[in-house]
Amino acid sequence: MKLGEKIKELRIEKNLSQQQLAQQVGVSQKAIDYWERSVNEPKACYVIALVRTFEISFDEFFADVE
Repeated sequence: MKLGEKIKELRIEKNLSQQQLAQQVGVSQKAIDYWERSVNEPKACYVIALVRTFEISFDEFFADVE
């Protein structure tokens, strides 16, 4: 699974829209869209924010990411 797919999967599990996730992480909705489509990858500081938002560990976040 690609990182973008993982972000989208976790976002949907939390019942968040791209806009809601963007607000919680501190980025634009377009950034979330780009991450989910694997156009770009989030910087480390945003990975930390994603892990906190999804309430999971780094191990869980990266468990099945290629």
